[in-house]
Amino acid sequence: MATEATAHGGYLDILRAPHAARLLAGTLVGRLPNGVGPIALTLFVRDQGGSYTLAGGLIAAYGVATAVGQPLLGRAVDLKGQPRVQLPAAVLSALGMVLLALTGIGNLPLAYAAVVVAGLFTPPLEGGLRALWPSVLGREDRVHRAYAMDAVAQEVMFTVGPLLLTLLVSLWSPAAALLVINALGVLGALAVVLSEPSRTWRSAPREAHWLGALRSPGLLALLGSFFFVGLALGSITVAAVSYADDRGTPSVYGWLMAALGLGALVGGVTYGARQWSGAPERRLRVLVLLLAVCYLPLVLTPGPVAMTGLAALSGVFLAPVLACAFIVVDRHAPAGTVTEAFSWLVTTFGVGSALGSAVAGPAVELAGTVAGFAVAGAGGLVALLVLLATGRVLHVPTSPAIPAVAAEQDARHAVGAGGPTAVHTEKNTH
Repeated sequence: MATEATAHGGYLDILRAPHAARLLAGTLVGRLPNGVGPIALTLFVRDQGGSYTLAGGLIAAYGVATAVGQPLLGRAVDLKGQPRVQLPAAVLSALGMVLLALTGIGNLPLAYAAVVVAGLFTPPLEGGLRALWPSVLGREDRVHRAYAMDAVAQEVMFTVGPLLLTLLVSLWSPAAALLVINALGVLGALAVVLSEPSRTWRSAPREAHWLGALRSPGLLALLGSFFFVGLALGSITVAAVSYADDRGTPSVYGWLMAALGLGALVGGVTYGARQWSGAPERRLRVLVLLLAVCYLPLVLTPGPVAMTGLAALSGVFLAPVLACAFIVVDRHAPAGTVTEAFSWLVTTFGVGSALGSAVAGPAVELAGTVAGFAVAGAGGLVALLVLLATGRVLHVPTSPAIPAVAAEQDARHAVGAGGPTAVHTEKNTH
């Protein structure tokens, strides 16, 4: 069930909370280098006279390195705190891209090493922000609404980021754009880690375990599902290019991607404007079902106007699915692993998206554009099947556990009192 949120409980209420606007803006700016990384690398390589194959190889290396680095850095944040990890990681990541911009692609081993460093040290700002929301916003309903706002803000970043990159390239060059974007990324991370919530945040005490957050069966089930959600989304980007080529109008691709982003924006705003009751795990299954259903009509591949409408429809439930998944992560992450758990979600989604692009390419070549969009529909359905098959482990949150809201608030208060040792670590299982 859902009830309309009051004006007091809306997005403006969240942004008026001390530090909230700064943390959100700093995180979005800090994530710009990663958000536009594939596009920036493609433009840079082509400007240097390199092939699309080389660009794809560098992008793949960057993506794999990011996927490896995010959970490792997330765990480091949980253990060491945000400033000691996020800022050094942001600087090292930026230096990797600076090295590439200054040395070019003449020395391929060096170019690959540079992008691997940039990807491996991409700071886990996304997971870090979600870990901070409880200590900044307090009430659980406000935290849940912040997750929805976060999902909406991502869509804005993925729209504005490429436009900013294009502007920088037109004003200067792809190399200069790389330098500016990564400098902005460091400044964004700096704005976050110098804030009082980031400086004082401490993860709840954790049980020492080499699996970390992955020892939660519920989290593993969620990651399995979101791998296929990412696969579906990644396949759409490739299939949309094929659709535009079929129509002989390259600009159609931009319209389709913009429509998908607009749909996600509308869906996220609508979802976040309501207060939802009931178990989020059950709600997530419904949302993933709706997401999968909205992917299926893409195989019809009608004319550009109708296809743009279908693209918008396919994006409507994406942001709500992400926002609800953040809540489920909160409920299933073992105590003291919240940043790592969120980082695993980001990594799994990203790996799935990369594989979706890889699978959709051959599908399009063998059976046409319809096959590429069929991959998206299949990915959405498999994501739903994973949630249904793992319903038992998802039904019961990790135990013993406390809601992340209470855990991080307690940790923050304990730090203010002289250290984190006084934090009570039991979680409830409601």
